[in-house]
Amino acid sequence: SSGINAEWPLRPGVISGLRKYVTAEELQGALVAVVCNLKPANMRGIKSQGMLLCSSNKDNTVVEVLKVAEGSKPGERITTEDHTNSPDTQLNPKKKIFEKVQVDLTTTPSLEVTYKGLSLKTSSGTLTTKSLVGAAVR
Repeated sequence: SSGINAEWPLRPGVISGLRKYVTAEELQGALVAVVCNLKPANMRGIKSQGMLLCSSNKDNTVVEVLKVAEGSKPGERITTEDHTNSPDTQLNPKKKIFEKVQVDLTTTPSLEVTYKGLSLKTSSGTLTTKSLVGAAVR
């Protein structure tokens, strides 16, 4: 059973290309959603151990780091009501599993993040975006 593992198993080193969209101060100490069962990838000579989830508008000129519900715990799994099975330890990049899941991730008019219409949640509540409606999530 394939699934996206968006918990943080105490592995450092998530490299992103968000510098022009997000300040270091915004990320410092923030509770964020990370997909961490992707195959590690080299970015700018550093091995990235995960992917920080963000929403973006159609032309990618506005990018927002997803907000995890207050009270969520670092390492907590993110699920939906219908997708609570255990995720794969590492997704097979040849099968492009995350790419297939990603097309069904979006944001609602109430700024909730959904997968196939179901809210992405931790035990403390729903993931949200700051202002983007109908945004891509990646």
